[in-house]
Amino acid sequence: MSDPIDTTKQTPPPRRRYLPEDWVGGVAMGVLALITFANVLTRYFTNQSFAWTEEISVSLMVIMTMVAASAAVRRDRHIRIEILFHRGSPTSRRRLALLSSGATIVTFLVMFGLGLRLFWDDYRYDVTSPGIGVPQWWYTIWLPILSLAIAARAVQRLIGSWRAS
Repeated sequence: MSDPIDTTKQTPPPRRRYLPEDWVGGVAMGVLALITFANVLTRYFTNQSFAWTEEISVSLMVIMTMVAASAAVRRDRHIRIEILFHRGSPTSRRRLALLSSGATIVTFLVMFGLGLRLFWDDYRYDVTSPGIGVPQWWYTIWLPILSLAIAARAVQRLIGSWRAS
């Protein structure tokens, strides 16, 4: 017979701290699932589909990708060549982390600028979406906003790597 487990000595696992990006991504995923399910039901019962679901789905997928990238930057979970990173000394790892954060900042600041230009062109020329005819800038505004959020998270990572010396 085995001994009963003593539950008085067990400590609960630490609670995971959710980032705002987790909540935004979760809401976007939930809305995406709902509109896709509604479209499937409509298509099944009526042999027609909602035209607006594709536009909104694409926009929500971009938002989910960008907020997930932001959370990955904050948690230092981006893809890297681990063999190079872990073989080096602590000094070289710190330098690679600083280089990675710097490259991420530059990349997403460039993306912010280009996304802002895209948004401004859509806004200025009154471009409407092809499916439902709403202003296109409703969709394109999220690219510069979320690019700036990712750059800000990379700045946080850069400061954390700098202080970890």
